[in-house]
Amino acid sequence: MTTTALPHRLSRNSRYITWLISDTAKGLAGGLFGFAVPLIALFVTNDPTQAGIIGAVGMTIRTVTTLLGGVLADRHRRIPMMVLGSAIGILLAGAFTLLALADALTFTTLLLLDVLLAARAGLFDVAGESALKEIVPDDAMGRAQAANQGRNAVLELAGGPLGGALLAVGGWLIGAVMAVSHAIAMVTAWMLQRSAATGASSPAAWENPDEHAAGRSVTQGHAADTPDDPRFPTATTEVAVSGVATATAASAISKPNAIREMTEGFRWLFSRPDLRGVLFVATIINLGFTTALTCIIYALQQQGHTPLTIGLLSSGAGVAMLIGALFAPMLVSRVPAGIIIIAGLGVSVIGVFALLPVHAPLALAAVLGAIVLFIPAVNAALMGYFMVATPTELLGRANSASSVLGMGAMPLAPLIAGFGLSLIGRENTLLVAAALCLTAVLLAFGNRALRALPAEAGWSAHAAQFLVR
Repeated sequence: MTTTALPHRLSRNSRYITWLISDTAKGLAGGLFGFAVPLIALFVTNDPTQAGIIGAVGMTIRTVTTLLGGVLADRHRRIPMMVLGSAIGILLAGAFTLLALADALTFTTLLLLDVLLAARAGLFDVAGESALKEIVPDDAMGRAQAANQGRNAVLELAGGPLGGALLAVGGWLIGAVMAVSHAIAMVTAWMLQRSAATGASSPAAWENPDEHAAGRSVTQGHAADTPDDPRFPTATTEVAVSGVATATAASAISKPNAIREMTEGFRWLFSRPDLRGVLFVATIINLGFTTALTCIIYALQQQGHTPLTIGLLSSGAGVAMLIGALFAPMLVSRVPAGIIIIAGLGVSVIGVFALLPVHAPLALAAVLGAIVLFIPAVNAALMGYFMVATPTELLGRANSASSVLGMGAMPLAPLIAGFGLSLIGRENTLLVAAALCLTAVLLAFGNRALRALPAEAGWSAHAAQFLVR
């Protein structure tokens, strides 16, 4: 007898909820540090160029270590890596707190802390992102990514004002809250690891335990898939990926070679016409938008605005992202992903140009809100399809490769903003950022593979077209 599988309900997937709490706590810690360091550097040095150097070095270190993080995520169990990464985060946050209390935050110490925390994120965050495929089935991945975007919006909404309020008390309080956040992330990741040890590691098992006990559910990730369940990729699909997965299996039984394993992720990505063009678009748009945002923050500080005022600037963006995240699940399930991505990026480009004549913090907040309104849907579509299209055994390296390509030019953003403000002024620097964003949208519109990406229900079938049989 043939039965129709019910849509997977994320609200009843306890493992996803636990993962989301852990990832949210880790995201809050990273967001607070990312907000505080540029401002502390500006207060300490009173030089946008030096603040830009700190940001650029940190981004470069994260980009480089992300490559190794992808290899580690595919070699080792991903959830224990989440636990270890959060434990290291507690130690580094504690060091930041002590240095702040001792009034020892200088250009050198801030640079060192930024390097260490960036390395921690690069080495361990890929594992947390990749673990999601072991927890959520393919037919719910777009909605899971949309929910994650809603979480990001809440962090954006609360993170700026919270960071500004904490920084107004003292940098040490930023470090203390970071330490608590990493502690929450570590405990919940440990709970996730314990739940996997009980054997209830399947998303279907957590939602329908009776069916799991009767042997009618599927496990994902490091366990075997059931071919009859359309929500999960078959074993054949997981292995037949442009010949790269075969090389991966061979490397697993040979002597480990990190360089070879890193290149496998890039080779697989570049072998996929449905993904490779999108990655270059993401690189350029990330550079342009990050440059514009950094320029705005640096300019406000140089104009004498307080950290709390600058923190409130992100509130408008956070509200807009939260509104956008509410509509993202409906959009990714009904509208082709290609249309969502191109239209969303187009709105962002118009918004970056609109920043040019705006100087008041409240007006800037409104424009930033318009820029990011459709970003949750764009990210949910892009990241959701990527997770579905990528086989589990390559997910860590593919994730790190895509992150490196997406972040590859981002270390230039604080340098462009810092040197731009000093040499050519705010408006000309924003024009450079707007030109970069416009270039990305034109490339996206001209990319046939990107335009062809379907809505969520068609992701698995669409991705299967690019497999080598």
